[in-house]
Amino acid sequence: MNDFLDIYTVVFLGLAVFVIFRLRAVLGQRTGSERPPFDPFQRPEPPKDAAKDGAKPAAPDSNVIPLPTAGVRPQPAPDADEALAGVADPASALGVSLKQLMAVDQNFQPKGFIGGARAAYEMIVLAFARGDRKGLKDLLGKEVYESFAGAITAREQKGEKAETTFVSLDKAEIVDASLRGKTMAVTVRFGSQMINATRDAAGVVVDGSAEKIVDLVDVWTFSRDAGSRDPNWRVVSTEAGD
Repeated sequence: MNDFLDIYTVVFLGLAVFVIFRLRAVLGQRTGSERPPFDPFQRPEPPKDAAKDGAKPAAPDSNVIPLPTAGVRPQPAPDADEALAGVADPASALGVSLKQLMAVDQNFQPKGFIGGARAAYEMIVLAFARGDRKGLKDLLGKEVYESFAGAITAREQKGEKAETTFVSLDKAEIVDASLRGKTMAVTVRFGSQMINATRDAAGVVVDGSAEKIVDLVDVWTFSRDAGSRDPNWRVVSTEAGD
């Protein structure tokens, strides 16, 4: 009888080990190499394949061009005028300024910048409404951050809370650009629709409306140092547009 039970014990143990092995194979494990949270202005990381097999990765500004795989043609770098298509006339003052920015920072592409600016705009507006100082700090220049943080503090001292519903971001266009020394600046005009309301401690709306959709125009200037290792663009100026 004991021999009979021992056989079943061995069989069940074997099945348990097999099931655990299959679950690990199907579900996988966290390896610590998962993607980090999204950053709207983060530069793409250089490919890591070059570091394999002891190969030394090329410096960012080197002239080394990796050989394409067999049968695949290398893609040339986009022409500056082509990169401005739909953004600005290459011969205009804005177009010339944007080409200067592309020349000093090879990672700067106007269309990609607009996409990042759109994401940053929504993130900043909603973080301000929540009173999220930490979320604002990495996206705003010092003076703008202090202004936003001061408004949040004043709101908190009154016991008020802001409510913002982001309905749509209908427009984002670059209206100005400049390069002063190594300081890059790009001004973007945003056209959006939102529902904004401020409630007092009792929950009564004291400013704005909890139902009305309003059209807003904001003109924000983003800036970064082309010579800095910090890839982040920060908002250094905000104003209401016409």
